[in-house]
Amino acid sequence: MPLDSTGKISFDHIYTAPDPRPFFTTLRRVQYGIPQLAKPYFTKLIGQHPAERPTVLDIGCSYGVNAALQRCDATMDDLYAHYTDPAVRALDHAALVEADRERVHLGGPRFHGLDNSAPALEYALSAGFLDEAIHADFERDDPDSTQQKLLDDVDLVISTGCVGYVTEKTLSRVARGARPWMAHFVLRMFSYEPIAESLAELGYETEGVGGVFRQRQFASAEERTQILDTLSAAGVDPTGLESDGWLYARLYVSRPEGSVPLELPEEG
Repeated sequence: MPLDSTGKISFDHIYTAPDPRPFFTTLRRVQYGIPQLAKPYFTKLIGQHPAERPTVLDIGCSYGVNAALQRCDATMDDLYAHYTDPAVRALDHAALVEADRERVHLGGPRFHGLDNSAPALEYALSAGFLDEAIHADFERDDPDSTQQKLLDDVDLVISTGCVGYVTEKTLSRVARGARPWMAHFVLRMFSYEPIAESLAELGYETEGVGGVFRQRQFASAEERTQILDTLSAAGVDPTGLESDGWLYARLYVSRPEGSVPLELPEEG
């Protein structure tokens, strides 16, 4: 597989299939696990938000993985086992949607998803992982009136790998309306500083949560070399982390100044 513009292996082909089976089959091979590590942090933020029933926007949501983990009371291992099960792989599209809908437990927070893959969003909606979908590129465009109305309802914004592909352009556009809390897991090869500075202009303050979070294995020797070079150029020491063959992320939480204090774990 080719490298994308960030130096990572391009997985574009797995985000455009009509259902998540190629996504989970491919990412299982590189032990992609960041949504599982993120889940308890998102759960705590949802629980601490003052809104009675928070609305969560997942940026770069693909097939609604973060929402599925919450709504199906599942782990990433559960989802990998489900979507790679030969019996599930043999289902036609409609039967798979129905099987997934039976796994969903409604109630709790509402979930919106933002992504540029229409097939992934359509599946997440059909399966009941998402309540609303925004198919848009806010790096390029301002929200239209319908999209802005959905953004105005958002209480918490989350992501587990989109930063680097999206920048402060997207996050500032998302933040301007309802001033939602934000929690982003950001690969160490990318700087969150431009986003934090842009959000600060909108009255936000940002804190980094202690520890690092293992995202996935490198998919090839070429990717490993490219990422290590990128880290070196950015002045980030990969010793004991990326040098051992894994991509690592940090968690940043941005909230409007004066928000209630948070109680989050300090170690990832």
